[in-house]
Amino acid sequence: MENNTQKKKIEKKDVARAYEKYTKRFTPKPAYFRNCLRAFVVGGLICVGGYYVNNLLMKRGIGEEDAGIFVTIGIVALAQLLTGFGVFDSIAKFAGAGVIVPISGFANSMVAPAIEYKKEGLVLGVGAKLFSIAGPVLVCGITSATLVGILYWIAGLFQG
Repeated sequence: MENNTQKKKIEKKDVARAYEKYTKRFTPKPAYFRNCLRAFVVGGLICVGGYYVNNLLMKRGIGEEDAGIFVTIGIVALAQLLTGFGVFDSIAKFAGAGVIVPISGFANSMVAPAIEYKKEGLVLGVGAKLFSIAGPVLVCGITSATLVGILYWIAGLFQG
């Protein structure tokens, strides 16, 4: 009986190896270099565009910090619009991490679930799903920023 069980285990392993060989023949090989190049170029173009707009705003008299804030808001708004129109997914499919890693990926992750559930209405669909993915990140960020602000304020009381 034990010998029969061992034979079945060996047969299962052989079948698993044969299936693995079979699937490897039909599985397309990922083009790592091409994917990395696309991500680098598209991510770089996003950064260059943001830097260009930042410099343009600073030449028009806006402070460096405010210009950075405007650029960040602009990238988030553009990513949200592109997600809403269904274009962001096509760009992400081409560029991969080059468009997902910057703040535009965060904007997409907030808007995409809301758009998916818009059939359920503005409150229960869009409103409920808008923060389903990004909600924990926002809660953590707001909480930690509040705690750091309170500590900074307390430290200022002791300095004089």
